[in-house]
Order: sequence, then structure tokens, then C-alpha cells
Amino acid sequence: MNFKLDEAIEILERVPQSLALLLSGLSVGWLQSNEGKGTWNAEEVIDHLIEADKTNWIPRLQFILEEGESKPFPPFDRFAHLDVSSNVTQDQKLLEFQKIRQGNITKLRQLVASELDLEQTGNHPAFGTVRVRELIATWAVHDLTHTAQIVRVIAERYRSDVGPWIEFLGILKRPELA
Repeated sequence: MNFKLDEAIEILERVPQSLALLLSGLSVGWLQSNEGKGTWNAEEVIDHLIEADKTNWIPRLQFILEEGESKPFPPFDRFAHLDVSSNVTQDQKLLEFQKIRQGNITKLRQLVASELDLEQTGNHPAFGTVRVRELIATWAVHDLTHTAQIVRVIAERYRSDVGPWIEFLGILKRPELA
């Protein structure tokens, strides 16, 4: 196994900063580009990441540490962010994400103090028994997944504009569009 808490935290600390550098000040066209009907744009992905940081990762961690496997922790609504309307700018959302994440990393360090804590198990509503280390590893990879999604969605905006170079642009090669 490759998981190390400090290494996972390295990713968790950097993703909000990286996304802020990538997205801050971008034109609406970039931020609202998507891959077609039923897909998310960069703004919606940031909303999802904020929602997950508010209602998923740390609450589930606390639930596991308090309840163990005695009962399943509440399911996470992966689409809840789509039902929230806001007049907040993308730059304000990116700042909110950074602040929430900083607080969550502080809580994570307080809650997981030893290797024994990483081995605690909980009851996932769909997967059954899961370990704290798996939850935290999933959190880090979830961040990376959505970072890749944002970059892919932004690139999609220029799909028809790159001409014959599309052959060399792997980010635009999707089997379902070939």
C-alpha cells in the first residue's frame, strides 16, 4: 500500500490553491464550458468540491471515529450543489473552497493522530466496511479526479478550433466522440 497521511495532505492542501491559480479571473466562456448535456462546467465542479468539503469528508470521518460500524454513515448527495443558486463570483467560491479546506485539514490532523486511527472502520451505505485510510485516500483522489475534469472541460471549449492538431491533443481524444 502506498497511502501515507502526510502525502495525502500534500494533495489536499494544494488542489484548492492550484484550482484558484487556474480559474481565477478567467472569462465566463472558460468557466461555463462543458462536455455536453448532463455534464458539469468548471463552476459546477468547484461548487461540488465545496459541498463535499462541507458535508462529506470530515463529517464521515467523525462519524466513523464515533460510531464505527454500528450504523451506516449518511449518504453524500453528489448532485446537491446543482440545486443551490448563488450570486457569489467564481473567485469568491475559490476563496471559500480554500478556507473550508484549510479548516478541514486542521480537523483532519486533530482527528487522525495515529496509525491506529487510520485503521478504524465504518459502515458505508453502499460499500459496507471502509477504513479511515481509504476515506482519506479517496478524498485526495477525488480532488485529483475533479482537477483533471476541470482541465478537460476547459480544453473541450477549443475542440473544434484546434484543427488537425487534435490528433496530438490527448485531452480531446474521447472514445465516444471518435
